[in-house]
Amino acid sequence: MPPRPYDVLAVGRVGVDLYPEQIGVGLAEVRTFAKFLGGSAANVAVAAARYGRSAALISRVGDDPLGGYLTRSLRELGVDPAYVASDPRMPTPITLCEIFPPDDFPLYFYRYPVAPDLRITPQEVPAEAVHECRILWTTLTGLSAEPSRSAHAAAWAARGRARHTVIDLDYRPVFWPDAAEATQAAELAIAASSVAIGNRDECRVAVGEDDPQRAARALLERGVELAIVKQGPRGVLAMTADEQVQVPPVPTKVVNGLGAGDAFGGAVCHGLLEGWSLERIITFANAAGALVAGRLECSTAMPTADEVLALLGERP
Repeated sequence: MPPRPYDVLAVGRVGVDLYPEQIGVGLAEVRTFAKFLGGSAANVAVAAARYGRSAALISRVGDDPLGGYLTRSLRELGVDPAYVASDPRMPTPITLCEIFPPDDFPLYFYRYPVAPDLRITPQEVPAEAVHECRILWTTLTGLSAEPSRSAHAAAWAARGRARHTVIDLDYRPVFWPDAAEATQAAELAIAASSVAIGNRDECRVAVGEDDPQRAARALLERGVELAIVKQGPRGVLAMTADEQVQVPPVPTKVVNGLGAGDAFGGAVCHGLLEGWSLERIITFANAAGALVAGRLECSTAMPTADEVLALLGERP
């Protein structure tokens, strides 16, 4: 247990991202790649750490050189890797992408046969840290296989649907046998969470609605306190029982849109911890996402608060 509760404790994916240094061509034509720490949960933890938040990750990596690279990178980026175990059987996963700005970024996941992060067990969940952290961040992908699904259930049991228990509806079809199974898992995740975040497609899988208003209401009807629906170029809708805000996107020249959602998530965590108004949280998070969308990498591109404020035209 840390000297004080973590501000943000994330559960889930961590891996090596190999991003092409040649933009606008397929992988067959790419000559060189740049290597970065990646994975949605890891990126969110890094994003929160960039705002000075204490952050940690519950996950697994392979017992191999790339696993060592990831744990070292987490530490260097301000995330405590104390709960990142080393898996003796599964290699560290690698993700490659193609970059076709402004909105086409195909991903290719290399996980043999599953990633170590889907092999975390209930026994590895630090119940006290989960219960005491100020924000618990989980993702739907973490429920796509056992024993990770049971580990998430153990985390939620330790947490008790406390305030700021977040589910990122992060739905990636490649990890699921079919959408129906993801929908069933989403029902369990939403029932354990107080904040839900997803785009329109993810909301359709989770609650059967892709209209932003209906999707947000459906999430609230299932017991979350805050529903956030991302709408791409139409901005973001955020809704509670008493309030709703619609915030337009921050214009940017997109280089690689893959990390923007994770930057958004880390900024939402920061805003919740700051106690900001709903509009302020989403405005800040949109700007954070825009900054990362304008950069090649993800984890190392996560902005500082001063960078976000500068983009918004505010004095740090």
